[in-house]
Amino acid sequence: MTPKRLPIVTMLAVMTCMTAVFAASPAGASAYSLTGAGSTLIAPLEAYWGQNFEARYGDKITYSAVGSGAGIAQITARTVDFGASDAPLTPSQAAACNNCIQIPWALSATGIGYNVPGISRLRLTGPVLAAIYKGSITNWNSPAIAKLNKGEKLPNLKITVAFRSDGSGDTYAFTDYLSRISSAWKRQVGTATSVSFPTGVGGKGNAGITAIVSSTSGAIGYISASYLIAHGLSAAALQNAAGKYEYPNLKNIENAASSVKSVPANNEMHIVNPPKKYKTAYPLSTFTYCIVPRTAPQKGALASWVYYAMTLGQVYGAALDFAPIPKVVLNAGIKSVRELQ
Repeated sequence: MTPKRLPIVTMLAVMTCMTAVFAASPAGASAYSLTGAGSTLIAPLEAYWGQNFEARYGDKITYSAVGSGAGIAQITARTVDFGASDAPLTPSQAAACNNCIQIPWALSATGIGYNVPGISRLRLTGPVLAAIYKGSITNWNSPAIAKLNKGEKLPNLKITVAFRSDGSGDTYAFTDYLSRISSAWKRQVGTATSVSFPTGVGGKGNAGITAIVSSTSGAIGYISASYLIAHGLSAAALQNAAGKYEYPNLKNIENAASSVKSVPANNEMHIVNPPKKYKTAYPLSTFTYCIVPRTAPQKGALASWVYYAMTLGQVYGAALDFAPIPKVVLNAGIKSVRELQ
């Protein structure tokens, strides 16, 4: 037997008290199939969600990790049932998507992975990171890097910058952060899922950047935290607005997310470089979104799937460096799911 999906009205009542109750259904209960595409950041967590969701309810979720930009394009074209993006929709994207809604369903971070022989601990600031990605700091023993890492024997080694060649939510979070730290970056490069990086080597998806950094001595790249963990890559400690150097760990991600006190109607949130009162915040933390059409024929099925991800599915996050979404954000998600009835 497979558990019965709750009717949407019942589900929403359950959401309010953040409790899930599932009843058994008779054999032969109908199942549905949904397809999605987008964010590579969410892909490791989505794999667990999909497996557990199918095991519980017999409903199949097929997901393609093609990058946030491609995910937005595919849901806009309605070639998939849902898109996934770590970047909120721009006004033009929202208009093109034709009555889509973005629902925050997970919380994680983009880490700064590096491959520098003999260096197991590395500190970086936003301005130094911007200078590296602009190509004005080109060697690991640069005085600017050495000043932040006193006592470390930084090698005379060329820095190989790695960036995403595909449309990426990680690129959005990374460039959003650098634009808030560096006026020169904001003016010369800007913030988007795809930008023209002044220097470096492109790789497709988090897997592509991970491969470059893993195999290249002297490489640095912005990589989703779960990929850093899975591949055993070193991550830099990044200075936050409070002046503290923090890693993309759960408590630091949660502290960054605690800066969200209210959620706008379109659910767009920015938690990079939060104010200095969030003393342990990791400054490259990010929400990731499910993008669904309000008028989809299978909107009830989509509501069930997104509800599961926001509630029961959160249990799989910690091992992959996904923190639980805060209550204020969950409440916004609940409100959004109501629009899918």
